[in-house]
Amino acid sequence: MNSPPAPSSAPALGARFDVSPTPVREAMLDLVKEGLVVSMPNKGFRVTEVSEQDLDDLASIRLLIEPPTVRDAVPRIPPGELPALRELAQAIVDAAERGDLIGYIEADRVFHLTLLGHAGNRRLVDVVSELRSQTRLLGLIPLLESGRLGQSAAEHHALLDLVEAGDARGAEAMTQRHIGHVRGLWAGGP
Repeated sequence: MNSPPAPSSAPALGARFDVSPTPVREAMLDLVKEGLVVSMPNKGFRVTEVSEQDLDDLASIRLLIEPPTVRDAVPRIPPGELPALRELAQAIVDAAERGDLIGYIEADRVFHLTLLGHAGNRRLVDVVSELRSQTRLLGLIPLLESGRLGQSAAEHHALLDLVEAGDARGAEAMTQRHIGHVRGLWAGGP
């Protein structure tokens, strides 16, 4: 069993990045609110660990929310929005090809939240954004190293093919497969 990472103090992080500890502390407290780090009194901050069960739980919630929302969004997406969605999907592919995990995560987040936003429920988009932020980069490095991150990235274009065809049920099914597939890849599965 691995021990949790050692905590980092705001002064130590500030010194590492050559900035004052005050903005570091404020930023860390923002991360505490998002659940990405925990505050350890008199010790500093530690990145929260995400367990396999946490990932399963988050994927289950996303499966309940995202596929039917994509289905509802498809007929509401104006044809003029499709080129912008294609650009977002291509940004995911490009980041995967460059091995840019941070760029991949951000492009993926923007794509999915933009697509879901067409359903017209801002609160739902906020909930999905929060769920996605809790999964972070976990599991993507092995995907990148195995070459399978590009396959996952390409699924976004396949999803847009269904959206463009007006196939709401197909887009719903593709979103469900995509979330389940990505979770399987995170776990090292097929």
